[in-house]
Amino acid sequence: MVRRIARWLGIAVLVIAYPLLAHYTNESAHRGNLGALVAIAPVVFTALILAWRSTRRLLMLGAVLLLCVALWVVWPALEHHFGVVYWLQNAGVMLVLCIIFGRTLVAGQKPLCTRFAEAVHAPLTPRHEIYARQVTVAWTLFFAAMVSVSTVLFFLAPLATWSVFANFMTLPLVALMFIVEYRVRIRVLPDARHTHIMDAVRAFKNTPVSPR
Repeated sequence: MVRRIARWLGIAVLVIAYPLLAHYTNESAHRGNLGALVAIAPVVFTALILAWRSTRRLLMLGAVLLLCVALWVVWPALEHHFGVVYWLQNAGVMLVLCIIFGRTLVAGQKPLCTRFAEAVHAPLTPRHEIYARQVTVAWTLFFAAMVSVSTVLFFLAPLATWSVFANFMTLPLVALMFIVEYRVRIRVLPDARHTHIMDAVRAFKNTPVSPR
């Protein structure tokens, strides 16, 4: 129990501290060294976790070591353009999510939100299936809009302005999307069993996202 609480507290601190530190580095061009370090930290950390959990641990750890060497070689460039790394992370995650949702809308595939709904509410009524497909479309458009806004702000606005959007508005906007969808679902499907948010989280974790 204590270990679980400590883990969640650590995650909460990370979620709060990292955006603050990233925005701090984006506010001034004189923080290039710190900015580059903070920008690449998630990449290296994720690579280390994946390598450690890999069945070919030594090989993958060697690949991470080569990655670190490559980063050291290009470090001067990273110091001057660390903002690009921040942007690639933010826009890249949104783009991947857009593709994950969007590719399940093609003919012959089951929309992703339909799979989530089936994991919680199965069997679905025809009306619920239609609504779930519409929600999948909505999430696809939402993530596409997030990529577009992030890209436009990054290239046309000051870095500090883009940083406010990326670091302090992304998660709240995603949360707002969840809330709006929930309120719409209550109106559109008043007879459906409305579940807790954690049921949706568990459905997301346990449902494969590959098209089928």
